[in-house]
Amino acid sequence: MEALILLVPLLFSLLFWTAKKRATAHIINITGAIMLFVSMIYTTCSYLSNGVIQGTFLNGLFYIDSLSLLVLDIILSIGFLVCIYSIKYLDIEYDHRTIDTKKIKIYYSLLYAFIFTMITVVTTQNLGLMWIAIEATTLASAFLVGFYNNKHSIEAAWKYIIICSVGIAFALLGIVFLYISSGNVFQGVKAPLDWTFLNEHAGALQSGILKISFIFILVGFGTKVGLAPMHTWLPDAHSQAPAPISALLSGVLLNSALYGIIRIVSIVNKNLGPDDLYTKRLMIGMGLLSIAAAAVFILYQKDYKRLLAYSSIEHMGIIVFALGFFTKLSIFAALFHMINHAFTKSMLFLLSGNVYLKYGTKEIKKVKGLLKIMPITGTVFLLGLFAIAGMPPFSVFFSELSIGLSAASAYHYILASMFLVLVAVIFAGMAVTTLKMFFGNTDSNDLQPGEINKPGLTAIILLFAIITFTGVYMPEPVKNIVDSAVLIIKGGN
Repeated sequence: MEALILLVPLLFSLLFWTAKKRATAHIINITGAIMLFVSMIYTTCSYLSNGVIQGTFLNGLFYIDSLSLLVLDIILSIGFLVCIYSIKYLDIEYDHRTIDTKKIKIYYSLLYAFIFTMITVVTTQNLGLMWIAIEATTLASAFLVGFYNNKHSIEAAWKYIIICSVGIAFALLGIVFLYISSGNVFQGVKAPLDWTFLNEHAGALQSGILKISFIFILVGFGTKVGLAPMHTWLPDAHSQAPAPISALLSGVLLNSALYGIIRIVSIVNKNLGPDDLYTKRLMIGMGLLSIAAAAVFILYQKDYKRLLAYSSIEHMGIIVFALGFFTKLSIFAALFHMINHAFTKSMLFLLSGNVYLKYGTKEIKKVKGLLKIMPITGTVFLLGLFAIAGMPPFSVFFSELSIGLSAASAYHYILASMFLVLVAVIFAGMAVTTLKMFFGNTDSNDLQPGEINKPGLTAIILLFAIITFTGVYMPEPVKNIVDSAVLIIKGGN
């Protein structure tokens, strides 16, 4: 039954090519989205009832523990909402003659292929297969980045492919070094690249080679995560892709690549010991650099989708910064922030899609009077920007506060202060840059007040409810899954 998680998106990706009409493609999409949601509920309940899920198919490579489940549920839940939002979004683009029926079929087919590759990343325990799946996410999503087939989207797609492929090549070299670090100890072992096996035998790895491996993997997968200075593909790709795809890229893809780093850092830290500062310095430094880079670029953004993209770089930096301290509190805060950023940023990108369809522009200065023209979209967008900037009572505030406290509790007061100052600068930058969108009168007399993509608003409001609710209360099952994931990362079971 667990195989449905992989089979549903793969089969539906192929099924769209049988559709003759636009309505048929939408029906297939709705069916696929529901099946994705059902498979998520079944897998989650199965894990909560029985613990670790290990399939007998694929030679035992299928494996889900609490850390896998955490990222998997993010992928499936946001994937489900994006599929629902996409229906009306594509219809409006069709009515505007931007796309035709064939493009709709291509969109849906690539969307489900993209979801399939990300699911594969987090449901295998083999590092080699995980690397292949992360590379496959690039191939599946690159065509979606260039979906509109204009000069800017094609340029963004090529930039995305080239930079991320180079990064992934570094990650492959890192995995090779990881294998070499085992020396002759694991010769004859059936699965020497299974991270469960490596985690159990981390002490037998050669530390010197393992350190080299970690650098290549951090840079390689960090490129896909969007960490500075390897982040240059991200603003272009996120801004040029259709809004629902931007939601997946930011809310889901970045976490899938980050998942690879988390698995490796767990093995390396277990080998080096709890007092070693090697990985901690690298991750804290790269995290702060990413936050600082985002702070600078956010201040000068003229495109609201690019602004949201730079915000993603910031939040990936925040998560890596927290993971660097490698305490139970900091890891819990990092995973909590991963959840919060995924839902909040996905919501904001979906909202940006509504704004773009209504105003026909991504330039901040050309969007005025949003609260009057689109009251629901404008209100939720404004609150969402406050949420992603770290304002209470939204969930991002509490995860950022926890990260700051975890740094202070580890007696890194200077680092905690730097983190808080940078976050405050970004909050001010986002406020100064975007608030003008919501007030005043629009320059166009053609815009009539009213919402666009009303069915998509259901997905947006649901996401808003989630980030508001989790800012006040974390459900016990979610807390248990996160707690269990923290133990796995720290080297336990």
